[in-house]
Amino acid sequence: MAYDRPWKSFQEQLSLLIERGMQVGDESAALEYLEHVGYYRLSAYWYPFRVFETAGNDQHDRPITQATDQFVPDTQFIDAVRLYLFDKELRLRLTDALERIEIALRVDIAYLLGESDAFAHLHRATFHPSFARRKSCRDPRDSFEKWQERCEGMERRSKEDFVKHYRKKHGSRLPIWVAVETWDFGTLSQLFAMMKVPDQIRIALKYGIQDWKVFQSWLRSLNYLRNVCAHHSRLWNRNVIDQPRLPKQGEVPWCDEFRDAKRLARPFLLLSIVRHMALMVCPETEWHRRLQAHLEVFPVPHSRRGLALEDTGAPPGWERWWV
Repeated sequence: MAYDRPWKSFQEQLSLLIERGMQVGDESAALEYLEHVGYYRLSAYWYPFRVFETAGNDQHDRPITQATDQFVPDTQFIDAVRLYLFDKELRLRLTDALERIEIALRVDIAYLLGESDAFAHLHRATFHPSFARRKSCRDPRDSFEKWQERCEGMERRSKEDFVKHYRKKHGSRLPIWVAVETWDFGTLSQLFAMMKVPDQIRIALKYGIQDWKVFQSWLRSLNYLRNVCAHHSRLWNRNVIDQPRLPKQGEVPWCDEFRDAKRLARPFLLLSIVRHMALMVCPETEWHRRLQAHLEVFPVPHSRRGLALEDTGAPPGWERWWV
């Protein structure tokens, strides 16, 4: 299929938005945002303000809606900008907490596995056979082999002075407490998924989670969240496809607020998991209070299409248990 959309100047982009019904109070400021942030990135934040029409029904006879090019009445360019700035600050605050959580998990895993063998991560026997030997249909390598290759690549590419020093003094093989510092969150999450169940339980309990499967899903979700933040992607109303599991009813009281399927698929649950983990890592932290202060200034749009924090999946009365 041939691509038929021509290049447009920033002024032409702005004119197109105005033509489609967007109000622009300060054209010079709007042009600056188009020049420095970009039409495509900002389009994710004015998308909720577009007019939606019904385009038939699905196989279950539910209406299918699709966005038109027009904006609902009273939509202003500043509405999208404020959403963008809110989302940017949200990602920055989450990145701070995710760094603390990742570092703490590195220590937890390296300390636990390193106690029995400094090079535990290099041995297949360290891991649960059924998890480590899993294969995808088109890849002859199993999970352990793919994970090993990923780790070796990260260690090889590391420019950290401590890695160079260790290799010069002790040789090429890195003990787990050194190697773990070269891994990213995804590699750490994959290692946890392969660990033997008693080891998974020990670490999960440290974070107040009794079910290791729940905790495993939380780490996978935190890695997803970290990637969203690292790539500066839209977060505030993102639909989370790979959803984290919830503990049994009553085990972690705040989790019971997310039994609704719609809230389970929205990002506020991920924010709440970060809050839980951050408090476990540092009970005296004020990070969650700072995040709450940011969430409470969710931008109110001029547009007749009302948006609110509830669109992130925040349950009613979330402030009661957040602090």
